[in-house]
Amino acid sequence: MKKQDLIKLATLAALIIIAYIPTFIWMYDRWNAKDSYYNHGFLVPFISIFLIWQMRDKLKSIKINPSNMGWLFLGAGLLIHLISAVWRVYFSSGFSLILTIIGIALLFFGKDYLKKLFFPISFLIFMIPLPLVAIANLSFQLKIFAAKISTFIINNLGIRAIREGSIIKTANSYLIVEDPCSGIRSLIALIALGALMGYLSNLSRSKRMILFASSIPIAISTNVIRIVSLSLVSEIYGAKWATGMFHTAMGLFVFVFAFIGLLIVENTLK
Repeated sequence: MKKQDLIKLATLAALIIIAYIPTFIWMYDRWNAKDSYYNHGFLVPFISIFLIWQMRDKLKSIKINPSNMGWLFLGAGLLIHLISAVWRVYFSSGFSLILTIIGIALLFFGKDYLKKLFFPISFLIFMIPLPLVAIANLSFQLKIFAAKISTFIINNLGIRAIREGSIIKTANSYLIVEDPCSGIRSLIALIALGALMGYLSNLSRSKRMILFASSIPIAISTNVIRIVSLSLVSEIYGAKWATGMFHTAMGLFVFVFAFIGLLIVENTLK
């Protein structure tokens, strides 16, 4: 790339970063909030940068062929951002950033470059928090579903259990499936992990999609295992044993079990 084009690119990138500062602050606040469902948001841009760095040799071999189609994506992204900024709807502003980056890639590098950069750019979607209303609704649906399945499993294990809303009652104890235990945090993080594993795998496109899609039932299943385990420990050993260290440990094991599950699916698809 010519020095003049590099200066134009750096200038445009700097102006866009300045324009999106309120959106970046909003994302940072959501990532860093107490009981945030987007703690992984900090990692996403670094993963995208790493993926681009990994393909640096392949990118060098691609001929730079700027496309004016980039103006369409850049214009659409900035227009959505402007409207979002006026209404202070940062969720749509975050998504407009993806369109803006795609526009810049087309304008300065071309379609062939964008094909290679498409996944690292698209992966940035996973750093954009969903609206709180959507999170609340999804969390409610997930915790009720998880409570239903967990109650069914506990009964089939020979321990009498009944469900009242998101509360699982056994003979000597009960467990409240609250929002943090709904599984939405692990679901969001594992969908991102499934997408990354699918991209990095040597599977065919259709099998990559299967691997990616499997992250959803795996995330839900591992969370159910966690709820069932906590209920059984609470019933057999007392409620105090189902809180504290054991509760925290089971939260970590959800991700371990889910990662193992994704690895099993990947190896099965090979």
